[in-house]
Amino acid sequence: MRTVGVEEEYLLVGPDGAPAGAAAAALRAYELRGGTPEPEPEPGGGLEGELKEQQLETGTHPCEDLDALADEVRAGRTRARAAADAVGVRLAAVATSPVAGESTLSRGARYHHMAREYALTLREQLTGGCHVHVRVQDDDEGVAVLDRIGPWLPVLLALSANSPYWRGEDSGYESFRSQVWNRWPSAGPTAPFGSAGGYHRVVQDLLDTGAALDHGMIYFDARLSHTYPTVEIRVADVCLRGGDAVLVAALARGLVETAAREAADGVPPVVDRVERLRAASWRAGRSGVTGDLVAPPAFRPAPARDVVRSLLEHVRPALTDHGDVERVETLLDELWVRGTGATQQRAWFRAGGPAAVVDGAVAATAD
Repeated sequence: MRTVGVEEEYLLVGPDGAPAGAAAAALRAYELRGGTPEPEPEPGGGLEGELKEQQLETGTHPCEDLDALADEVRAGRTRARAAADAVGVRLAAVATSPVAGESTLSRGARYHHMAREYALTLREQLTGGCHVHVRVQDDDEGVAVLDRIGPWLPVLLALSANSPYWRGEDSGYESFRSQVWNRWPSAGPTAPFGSAGGYHRVVQDLLDTGAALDHGMIYFDARLSHTYPTVEIRVADVCLRGGDAVLVAALARGLVETAAREAADGVPPVVDRVERLRAASWRAGRSGVTGDLVAPPAFRPAPARDVVRSLLEHVRPALTDHGDVERVETLLDELWVRGTGATQQRAWFRAGGPAAVVDGAVAATAD
């Protein structure tokens, strides 16, 4: 059975709801309690800082079972919340800040090199993602997977959409993080690579041109991990609730397994134009699950529920083999009832403005 792990990036907020630059202090408090900021030799593990001082990141260990994954997601959030509480700030699983505020660069030579090279793109970058690692046999299988999952990744973005506000304003998007993130020259969807060699040549081109400083800046919607034997799916917003992160992870593992089986059976990729993938991704970020999504393989707009249902049927054999069908259907039913994080943020805003959004997000993160 393929293992799956989840990394989550959270926002630290102060008493006024604005982003709070307290990550270094929170990590020191965590270490004093016996924790370590260093990752274990697998995706996730430990508590870490991120690009900005207003962020913390956690990650799970690789899991075969969704119950175990849910426990790890919950434990990671509890760990991060305790570190934030220790220095007088709060933890919110939101992909952009509902309240306007400044962000500051975390310490480290790499981050300062990035600041010099990418200028305003980096200065305005304060976003939180959910990254899912799914184990693959090797680079060949991993690239065969990457070449086949692209058309479905916008659906994961729509289900995770959790960033309607930007600099204190309603952006009009369900996931504005996806718009901000795609400013990076190495970010976004990719056309099929054809082989592991083709993938690595593209990566090297990005490094040679300076579009990426190192392998950590290969910000494709899905990539090969440079460190672990995994495909890393990076398209999702950090989810407001831990259960939604488990849903995204289960569907991501289903997509990877389905794509690997298709490749083994000689089924070719269904798209060869990145423009179609960019359009589908934009549509998902704009309306989430509140309007149409772009449905593969025809790439025509269709109601979001229908496209999500198509994704579920596409991966159902893999979900069945992993024992995940019932759990995924339950988590989807819950999402349809309460809405995505973006839907919930807007409801809180209508009830009490930006402060109510932050209060609601802090409570939901801990739920």
